Amino acid sequence: MGLQPSVTVVVPSLACDANLKDCVASLLEQDWENLAIVVVDNSGSGKARELLAPHPRLRVVCMPCNAGFGAAINRGIRECAADYYFAINDDAFAAEGCIRRLAEALEREPGAGMAAPKILLAGTDRLDSAGMNIAWDGSSRQRGHGEPEHFHHESCEVLLPSGCAAMYRGTMLREIGLFAEDFFLYCEDTDLGLRGQWAGWKCVFVPEARVMHRYSASAGAASALKAWLVERNRLRLVMRVFPASMIPASFLWAAARYFWHLVDLASGHGKAAEFRRRDGRAWLLPWLVLKAHASLLASLPDLLRQRREIAGKRRITAREFRSILRRFSMPVRQVASW
Repeated sequence: MGLQPSVTVVVPSLACDANLKDCVASLLEQDWENLAIVVVDNSGSGKARELLAPHPRLRVVCMPCNAGFGAAINRGIRECAADYYFAINDDAFAAEGCIRRLAEALEREPGAGMAAPKILLAGTDRLDSAGMNIAWDGSSRQRGHGEPEHFHHESCEVLLPSGCAAMYRGTMLREIGLFAEDFFLYCEDTDLGLRGQWAGWKCVFVPEARVMHRYSASAGAASALKAWLVERNRLRLVMRVFPASMIPASFLWAAARYFWHLVDLASGHGKAAEFRRRDGRAWLLPWLVLKAHASLLASLPDLLRQRREIAGKRRITAREFRSILRRFSMPVRQVASW
């Protein structure tokens, strides 16, 4: 029997609270011997070292301030070389055998650079994610979110894994690069997954690998900061990785999504209505949209440079890429409803 492939788990954490402790405990119980765990403490105060007991498999890296999700994951990847990297939120915990099943799935599929576990909403039999889908405006959402878990019990190809819990092949990351650090938070997983698709790497859904997620325990739900970052980063993603022919239409699809947000706001349903209930400032949403577009214009020269760099690593045609997006597309109406 050959040497077991190495797996490095990276856990970014800002709160460094009991959720992180549960997450790390679930990782230390995994039945994969060639395993290293890197906790990247984004608190700026070294709280993770105080919270976590020393362990031979565990390293704690303390950042001087909150560097964001992508930068934290990248720091953990650079800390410990491996064949595979498993990124997991600190508000999620892995079930028994999760890492083994993901690594074995990638070993069986040499053309797959990404593996998506079945992520459940903690304490329920409902799905958080069975991989990710994408809308024509660049918005991405969890495949199967809220559905009974038995709806998704077979392994299949999906577009990309959720950043909540995802395994990546080291070869793919060395080829296409790591997470986009200037996103700070949200959409980095979609950006990375689409860059992987451009380079010819597939993503497999592994339903036997299970993760439980305490949804939005880390970042909060329907906050002004989240709304701003998601919209800003959606626009950045479109400019970086969408085929040129799709970019103009993405703005029209986004306009359709804004319309449905208004409809839902009036009816009291959907994400816009949730934002109004939590924040109380529904008038802020149009301002955040304008702010996101202003940010896009200000960042355009840098984004076009990034686009050229990404284009140099493409291994499939724009037509093939559009076909992939079509297979895993979702309506903008559905995006607004979530």
